[in-house]
Amino acid sequence: MLYTLLCYNSEDVVFSWSQEEDDAVMAQLAQVHGKLHEAGKLGPSLRLMATTTAATLRKSDPPMVIDGPFAETKEQLLGFYVVDVANLEEALQIARDLGKANPGGSYEIRPVRLFLPGHLRPEAVAEPEATDA
Repeated sequence: MLYTLLCYNSEDVVFSWSQEEDDAVMAQLAQVHGKLHEAGKLGPSLRLMATTTAATLRKSDPPMVIDGPFAETKEQLLGFYVVDVANLEEALQIARDLGKANPGGSYEIRPVRLFLPGHLRPEAVAEPEATDA
């Protein structure tokens, strides 16, 4: 079953880390990532850019675009993981392991329903034909 682990933390704290502090956290996370990858449980994981780079489309009438994230909270969504695990308890254990490697914040664990509406047709991803130059 697919779960997403949504990573929340104080953006002011995380983005104030020195390069050495960030490298240390990423090295600790890489150890957890490696174990998950070897077990075939790690799907996509992303680190989001600062909320100052975000835009939100409010679904009002008419739609309105505003700067920044949807919710203004003390902690911001800074990234996420997708993991393939047997159950919620296994997803929680992964979140605990990630939490030991990455200080502060919280993880929201939520099951995922795979939604792939725009599969490309095979011919759309075919290799281009060679041309004579």
